[in-house]
Amino acid sequence: MRHRFHSICPYFAMFPETFVEKHLATTQYNGVVFDPFCGRGTTVFESLIRGRAAAGCDIHPVAACISGAKSDSPTMRDVSARLDTLEETFDVSVEPQYPHGLETFFDACFDWHTYKQIMHLRAQLAWQAHRTDRFIAALCLGALHGESHRSPNYFSNRMPRTISTKPAYSVRWWKKNGHVPPSRNVFAILRHVNAYRFRTPPPSMQGRIVLSDARRAGEQFPEIKGQVTDIITSPPYLDTTNYREDQWLRLWFLGETASSNQPHDDGRHYAVERYWTFLQEAWKGLRPLLADEVRMVVRIGSRKLKKPEMSQRLTETLSEGTGRLVQLLDGGVTTLVKRTQANTFRGSKASSIEEHDFCFILS
Repeated sequence: MRHRFHSICPYFAMFPETFVEKHLATTQYNGVVFDPFCGRGTTVFESLIRGRAAAGCDIHPVAACISGAKSDSPTMRDVSARLDTLEETFDVSVEPQYPHGLETFFDACFDWHTYKQIMHLRAQLAWQAHRTDRFIAALCLGALHGESHRSPNYFSNRMPRTISTKPAYSVRWWKKNGHVPPSRNVFAILRHVNAYRFRTPPPSMQGRIVLSDARRAGEQFPEIKGQVTDIITSPPYLDTTNYREDQWLRLWFLGETASSNQPHDDGRHYAVERYWTFLQEAWKGLRPLLADEVRMVVRIGSRKLKKPEMSQRLTETLSEGTGRLVQLLDGGVTTLVKRTQANTFRGSKASSIEEHDFCFILS
């Protein structure tokens, strides 16, 4: 039976747990498993289920919240008790404000009473400091928006589960199709999904997730220095998505200012040479954590680059970044991904991405 923590929150560009399971089954090592781009925590959580010590980091708050909730979970009883306290302290008479400039969107996205409950949770959940609050926040992220006409467990008007569509587009689409936000009791939904998730018990082991740039991983995990023997990861793909733009509503729930127009970063995910420089710096950040020998699995993709170039540049950046001898063990599976989420949800012109799996030994 698939563990129900795996799907605690839909997430963009994730690999399945079977990918991790396969590579854990074929490794000869038994040290710490690490993922420097942990996303929703599939590598770390699947490793814990299988009795392996594991840790990871991600620069994005949504990823850190979800993966941290799964990898270091509270008890179901703790979550239930905290939900009771949160509901008891909810003051229905408080009239929260909509984010400035997005009043029309929030009014069309959430029923007013539902919005007041969401704002109460947003203000009260100390998700970075307490694991029970983090778990509840992760449940909220999974329920914040979705196909509410198909499931009673989403808070919002109809919206994709995985990405947050832009405000103006959303409002136009809702008005055109006559959709209105459903009236939802947030606390009742959270109690229901909490019971559902814990039907499969958490692993006995716990992992550590840090909200951090991969380039600082070595300094963030001094307790596992020299102990990482397996890395299973998927770095951001070149020229495929703007994570912060796609997750703007969830980022708002976690405390950021509401805006779907996120500033561009330094270009490392769009310009080829900057991309490889970024990855080399990320591998360098891992250097203090590496054991004498490391098995490293990388799933990577691009619209611009073909497999031979990606294999060569990965090998070069790993060698230069880690200072290790790098042996390509397996040039593995290549998958053509045609039905991307950008195409599905934004009506973009169809385009495909090639994903490649590479396995290296670093010694």
